[in-house]
Amino acid sequence: QVQLVESGGGSVQAGGSLRLSCVASEYSSSSYYMGWFRQAPGNEREGVAGISATGVTAYVDSVKGRFTISQDNAKKTLYLQMNSLKPEDTAMYYCAASWGFYGSVSDMLQKYKYNYWGQGTQVTVAS
Repeated sequence: QVQLVESGGGSVQAGGSLRLSCVASEYSSSSYYMGWFRQAPGNEREGVAGISATGVTAYVDSVKGRFTISQDNAKKTLYLQMNSLKPEDTAMYYCAASWGFYGSVSDMLQKYKYNYWGQGTQVTVAS
């Protein structure tokens, strides 16, 4: 059973930055993909960014140019650098992972594609 542990959330002013981290207990396969999702109260969980084992990335339009997903395979760690944060970015952020092939690039932003989830880390952006 893969465990994912997120950290790095917090409260910032609009325009500020945060970097989220997600440590995986293992990579069960050389073929995998990971992603960041977020969920605000009353909203559906939405895909924010995804990355494959080979470094292919996907972003939801609302964060393009502001957020960057990256990974350190040696540390089994996934990152989400979030710059120019806006109040609408306020949400619980979740790390997710799955093994195998993701399909199309946009599929990495679909929650049904993922088997493993972290507990989440809260991001609050004040105006």
